[in-house]
Amino acid sequence: MFTGLSAFPLTPLTETGIDETAFAALVGRLAAAGVDSIGALGSTGSYAYLTREERARAARIAVEHGERTPVIVGIGALRTRHVLEVAEDAQNAGASGVLLAPMSYQPLTEDDVFGLFEDVTAHLSVPLVVYDNPRTTHFTFTDELYARVAELPRVSSVKIPGVPADPAAARARVQRLRQILPEAVTVGVSGDGLAATGLNAGCDAWFSVIAGTFPEPALTITRAAQSGDAERARAESRRLQPLWDLFAQYGSLRVVAEAAAHIGLTSPHSLPLPLRGLEAEERARVVEVLEDLRPRA
Repeated sequence: MFTGLSAFPLTPLTETGIDETAFAALVGRLAAAGVDSIGALGSTGSYAYLTREERARAARIAVEHGERTPVIVGIGALRTRHVLEVAEDAQNAGASGVLLAPMSYQPLTEDDVFGLFEDVTAHLSVPLVVYDNPRTTHFTFTDELYARVAELPRVSSVKIPGVPADPAAARARVQRLRQILPEAVTVGVSGDGLAATGLNAGCDAWFSVIAGTFPEPALTITRAAQSGDAERARAESRRLQPLWDLFAQYGSLRVVAEAAAHIGLTSPHSLPLPLRGLEAEERARVVEVLEDLRPRA
């Protein structure tokens, strides 16, 4: 479950809650495409903006429409108590695994974060992915903390925030992680523009933003890397470079929300307020890039 391509879809919203029809269609589209797992309620899924009830409903929809594809559900929250509540809801919904990022308002220490994972894993019956996403959480794991957390029960994968762009440095980074993590814990790369480099360097999985809306090119990169065709993986990533540039400029969430709306998967305004999406000129740039990348993106 924690290898290959894990696709992270949007959770489209309306003024009153989740757009359940659009969300179910997004999830079903990923299952039909053949992704290896579906990461519901990740950062792309705006989990931090949703109520417990909305998150529980989204988890049930994802499991139902994911069919046989394993569904990993994000359970991050500010308080440990609330993490445990949404973890229970995810497990009751039938999630195959959970994904935990250390959210905070007050800055967290390493002991705070270790304690969070220790408390949560003690109550889990499904595997857990350690979600290191410093851009959104403002907390950065050290290698020493990775190693401590990875020894806890149920920890099955660590999602790292990218790898060095240089292939040799990327391989060295992955090898370093292999040395400090238990053998059974997989290493997953994120940061879509560096995914091909990470997979070619030996990462087991790609936790992907773009795959949640456009699974086909992400599958091309993943399957090429898995088969040892590093150049094909790199070539497909280079083809998508204009999209990676937009992610860097505007943020991946806003870009994929505009992309999903452009191709009719969601309404034009599906992000949780106060997020207002892109301005008109920025939206036009996203559309231009998407049209240039057709038909394969």
